Amino acid sequence: MADGHPTFQADLLAWYDQAAADLPWRRTRAPYHVWLSEIMLQQTQVETVIPYYERFLAAFPTIQALAEAPLDDVLKLWEGLGYYSRARNLHRAAQIIAHDMGGYIPTTAEGWRQLPGIGRYTAGAIASIAFEECTPVLDGNVIRVFARLLDLDADVTETAVKNDLWQRAEAWMPPTRPGDYNQALMDLGRTICKPRSPLCSDCPIQASCAAHAHGTQDERPVKTPRAATPHHDVAAGIIWNERGKLLIAQRPLDGLLGGLWEFPGGKREPGEELPDCLKRELREELAIEVRVGDLFFVVKHGFTHFRITLHAFTCQYLSGPPQAIGVRDWAWVTPHQLDTYSFGKADREVITAILERENRLF
Repeated sequence: MADGHPTFQADLLAWYDQAAADLPWRRTRAPYHVWLSEIMLQQTQVETVIPYYERFLAAFPTIQALAEAPLDDVLKLWEGLGYYSRARNLHRAAQIIAHDMGGYIPTTAEGWRQLPGIGRYTAGAIASIAFEECTPVLDGNVIRVFARLLDLDADVTETAVKNDLWQRAEAWMPPTRPGDYNQALMDLGRTICKPRSPLCSDCPIQASCAAHAHGTQDERPVKTPRAATPHHDVAAGIIWNERGKLLIAQRPLDGLLGGLWEFPGGKREPGEELPDCLKRELREELAIEVRVGDLFFVVKHGFTHFRITLHAFTCQYLSGPPQAIGVRDWAWVTPHQLDTYSFGKADREVITAILERENRLF
């Protein structure tokens, strides 16, 4: 492949015509369906997305239906998929389209980028697939493919390098079938040009790959090693009142797991004992006093940039009407009402333990 004059597009599209996965969002070019699939596929594997995608469309078959739905209902359907800001932004963007734009759906990448939660990659994917706009995409899979095609020895996490790859991606767009071409690049990176042990013998564009020719495919792309992942201890309260109900709190919309419900608590400060941490957090967030009892359950959970160990303590509610100081809302619920609220994965494990305990008791 001469630099700047690629010859691989025809081979890539021919491969895609034979090897493209039969995915539910590829059975239509409907912009809403394409948009939903691209949002769900961010940071999430295809196999995980499929059932969520189908359930979501069954519940909210149109942008208007999504716009009119309560955010809690949207988050409940998203529960377990992670990266919940995607769901909040999707809901907000649907409201903007339905109410502020009169139902008008953008047809260009630039138009899509004006909506919350849609960056350059997602905008390009939607515009090229749904509207055949000749605009590129560049995600982790495509960066890996391009870095190997070029045998690029520069760090692809650097801004200047990434900007150069965007320019190449735009220059290499074929004049026809931009949506299929972009999806073919994504599929190639996902199934053939894998991060480790790429299947070079099965690659339809092997003849154009400089890294394969030089035997450096396992060394590309070059990335700065990640720093050690921070770890935090978190204390949470399973707070019972005299009526046998539990106190749950809704997280603020902005921030991690925004809009989801949780067992209230927070991160331990240096030198702080976990029960003291829990009492402090409950005063700061809800203005309540509790008696901290036994440690009930421990969950280890990883997020994108840090890990936590969640320590859930059984607590007795003492005093102070709950106030939404550091939370969006709060509610007293029975154990069996917990399933009607949307929780993050770690709290959902605590709920499973609570329900198992309740079933044993009764």
